[in-house]
Amino acid sequence: MVTIYRFAAVRPARGYSAIIPSVPYDVVTADEARRCIERNPLSFLRVSRPDAEHPDLLPDDRSVYLRAREVFDRMLAEGFLRRDPEPGMYVYRVVQDGEEFIGLVCCVATEDYEDRRIRRHELTRYDKEEDRTRHIDTVNANTGLVFLLYRDPGEICSYIASLIAGSGPDGSTISEQGVLHEIYRIVDGTAISRLEDLFSGVEALYIADGHHRAKSAVNVAVRRRAEGRYSEESGRFMAVLFAHNRVRIHGYSRLVTDLGGYTASEFIGALSELWDVRPYGEIDETGYRIPPAIRADAPVHVMHMYLDGRWYEVSRPLGNPADLIGSLDVSVLQKEVLEGMLGISDPRGDARLHYMGGAKPLSELERLVDAGVYALAVAMQPVRIETVLSIADQGGVMPPKSTWFEPKLLSGLVVHTLD
Repeated sequence: MVTIYRFAAVRPARGYSAIIPSVPYDVVTADEARRCIERNPLSFLRVSRPDAEHPDLLPDDRSVYLRAREVFDRMLAEGFLRRDPEPGMYVYRVVQDGEEFIGLVCCVATEDYEDRRIRRHELTRYDKEEDRTRHIDTVNANTGLVFLLYRDPGEICSYIASLIAGSGPDGSTISEQGVLHEIYRIVDGTAISRLEDLFSGVEALYIADGHHRAKSAVNVAVRRRAEGRYSEESGRFMAVLFAHNRVRIHGYSRLVTDLGGYTASEFIGALSELWDVRPYGEIDETGYRIPPAIRADAPVHVMHMYLDGRWYEVSRPLGNPADLIGSLDVSVLQKEVLEGMLGISDPRGDARLHYMGGAKPLSELERLVDAGVYALAVAMQPVRIETVLSIADQGGVMPPKSTWFEPKLLSGLVVHTLD
């Protein structure tokens, strides 16, 4: 069973919650972050992405992390950020495209991660781990949220929502995409005790987004314990908990620079020897997903490919549905098409393969292929969330870029310090 913890967050002062919060550090390049900071000098990217302001230094230079700490401390000292006077928990509400998402911001234990009560389904990369480990340790704070899922027995999400009914937010902002983000502070002792009791009956939490942030927080706890710098708060990290059936999941599109020596017609011909390949026809270019045309009595693989100005539906029956990872569309695509036909054996590092998050419209895939930037786009169907949780329960690792979860959360609305 998992334990959740209250904490006294550092948050934007009144009047600044619309200005300070930013996109997470890992969804923008240093150049993009620099342009954001130039437009808004109070952007939290100055803390979460300090290399953006130091293009003359290597991103992992110690002075870059010290700069993040300096900016964070100054924003506190000058009153742009303030620490709440007592520990509490926070409700994070997002309204996107008319849909409401409600999560609980709290702290969780690094020991629960190490003991697999907080479960993951992706591998982490050492370089990314080390960057966030040094950032957390130097700034002395979790500056970004880890997005966790829980299986709701039926009353947790509704109870969280009831805590903010009829009340106004303690901080809010609207993103450039028009998405509303709100934070509500919960300090009532009875309500928090009830939340703690409800989650004590939850067997496990699951990382939807933020694998590197979670593992880096664990690394900091381990290092501080070994160096005699450990504190109760450094053994915890900040997360937002959403019911698994109250979030949105998209597929993750693939983009390939070339067809490995095939012409478009040769590629379709070779693909047709292994798959059922049919022209799809017109699509809704503003949408994020292509509805399968195939109707089958048994489970099937289905994906959609765009090349040479035309969409194709590519499908075939599942080989072994009991093999949760091997039967994923992305697994079969990688093994048989990207590697087997095109020679792309490293899905994490091959320069010929790129990815696009599933929340971008299909028209963007068409545009990139039509412009000649890529030769092939593959639009994937979303993985069922239950499948993701089952793979995590089994200790399995999904292929890279298998899922795109929403809502996407901002950094800087709440911060957890390690003291």
